Amino acid sequence: MYKILTLNNISVRGLECLPRDQYEIASEIQHPDAVLVRSFKMHEWQIPQSLQAVGRAGAGVNNIPVDKMSDKGIPVFNAPGANANAVKELVLAGMLIAARNLGAAWDFARNLSGTDEEINKAVESGKKNFVGFELPNKTLGVIGLGAIGVKVANAAVALGMDVIGYDPQITVKNAWQMSSEVKQALSLDDLFSRVDFVSFHVPLIAATRNMLNAERLKMMRKNAVILNFARDGIVDDAAIVEALDQKLIHGYVCDFPSNLLKNHSKVITLPHLGASTVEAEDNCAIMVAEQVREYLENGTIRNSVNFPEAQMPRVNGRPRLAISNANVPNMLGQISTAIAKAGLNIVDMLNQSRGNLAYTLVDVEQPVPQSVLDELSQIEGVLRLRLL
Repeated sequence: MYKILTLNNISVRGLECLPRDQYEIASEIQHPDAVLVRSFKMHEWQIPQSLQAVGRAGAGVNNIPVDKMSDKGIPVFNAPGANANAVKELVLAGMLIAARNLGAAWDFARNLSGTDEEINKAVESGKKNFVGFELPNKTLGVIGLGAIGVKVANAAVALGMDVIGYDPQITVKNAWQMSSEVKQALSLDDLFSRVDFVSFHVPLIAATRNMLNAERLKMMRKNAVILNFARDGIVDDAAIVEALDQKLIHGYVCDFPSNLLKNHSKVITLPHLGASTVEAEDNCAIMVAEQVREYLENGTIRNSVNFPEAQMPRVNGRPRLAISNANVPNMLGQISTAIAKAGLNIVDMLNQSRGNLAYTLVDVEQPVPQSVLDELSQIEGVLRLRLL
């Protein structure tokens, strides 16, 4: 029986992927084999010795101490793309809200007073203050062309917009899914200087912090709109406010309210709604639950942020060794030697690496004695060993 600890409420549809005759699931549980989490901050959380895997029902993993998990040989799974449509729709909504000045217009309308006739007169005289512009033929810059960025780019093309994308690490899979009408920016500065809208879809790391700063804001068109539904910190908020006050840009729409932003007339702040749809929560939970189950039962790794992809067919339930180890020379030699010394025949083997980590799957014909497990565990660089 596998034990699953939930540190947040996880969609029931995701939990249904874990059969109750094989999995015990609770928000309080001793010696968990895996953790399912959404936004719970795990950095100060005590990692149990029993923990084998962490599943984040979402894309970002800023709330998880990934380095600590890697040191213990624990893969961290996420759900890239599961919330992509939800974020895409919010980006489109943000563009429309900003282009048509809907935030300020709604605020104006809801604060009208007097008789209906007086309100009608105020509307007719006041609407000129909220004249907006349309999206077709405007240029959108998309920074980060992963699952979300590609959907945003394609949707903008469908709306008649010109789209420029920037992602030096775009995958072949995402490139195939992107409209051929999306043009490539040569650099970030090249993109910022050519767009009416810019939308960010990158993680918050040292290289992306304050990616949009005061210097780059000066490059942008006067009526430009900034959209940030990725991570707080990618945009320099103080620089944005200064640019808005100086009328260098038209507006800012983001998912990260603050005292500096929330009351500014040219800023729309939303309460982190990017993936807040029933469908997205279900999709994320289903994806990550299935990945955790595949790992616990078969050692398969898909969509891990710290470990390599590893998928090897399992035949007739043969004994399988799953080994997390440091990516150092002669590790495979030591593993295969220890297995051969016990007279075990290896029928299939897979070894994959990612940075400083490696992961090995070994299928053997005979039952694996405890002495072999003990010897394998003693190999320098072996971080975690499981017999499946």
